[in-house]
Amino acid sequence: MNATTTVETAAQVNGVRLHANGDSLDAEALRQRACTELLRQQAMRSGLLASDDAASLDGSTSEAASAAIEALLERELVLPEPSDEACRRHFDAHPERYRQGDRAQVRHVLFAVTPGVDVRRLRDRAETALLELRCHRDGEGDRFPALAAELSNCPSAAQGGALGWLRPEDCAPEFARELFAGPEIGVLPRLVHSRFGLHVVEVIARQAGHMPAFETVRGAVALALRQQTFISALRQYLQLLAGSARVEGVELDSADTPLVQ
Repeated sequence: MNATTTVETAAQVNGVRLHANGDSLDAEALRQRACTELLRQQAMRSGLLASDDAASLDGSTSEAASAAIEALLERELVLPEPSDEACRRHFDAHPERYRQGDRAQVRHVLFAVTPGVDVRRLRDRAETALLELRCHRDGEGDRFPALAAELSNCPSAAQGGALGWLRPEDCAPEFARELFAGPEIGVLPRLVHSRFGLHVVEVIARQAGHMPAFETVRGAVALALRQQTFISALRQYLQLLAGSARVEGVELDSADTPLVQ
């Protein structure tokens, strides 16, 4: 997770500023704004967006710009339909993604990442709590509820951090990936990162699901492959746009995936 930093000089794309001087932004937010601005300007050059569409300094785009970017990508990105063979290979290589019925009884302590928070200090507090709970000895009582009530930024703190029985579809995808990645019972050995912040997670119990037949999840497999193809094509297209643009104050090459609003 990127720490939030104060940017003294505004990052720019072809002279268009992405934020006001002195704004506190992390690297991912800057990359997202730069990618969106590259596409907004290309939509304008392509005649899909009026030349008087104004860029903002808060990361938002006009309704017209959003529609124009969508039209631009639909026109420019070639997205072939995945074949049955490709879908079956993906299904066989990633069976854990398509298991159905897995459940876990979970409780957590959430250290929320909010605007202006010192992420380094927040991580230190979360790591300290994780260590305390991992090292807690049997027979000394259940420490988790008290720590959740004291530290957690989630409403579940009032119930000792209890989230009840969760299925993968009940969670944010990044949280579900960590929660259902393995068979561990107890406090997970590392912090779980999600869009909400940092979590200390304890799995109290698990119930295994079942593997469906390929034919019953073929649509979901094809959707996953289309998404992968879209991300790859979008990344290449953004690299092409960035190569002919003047981008200042933001590093685009380090982005894992192109982040576009």
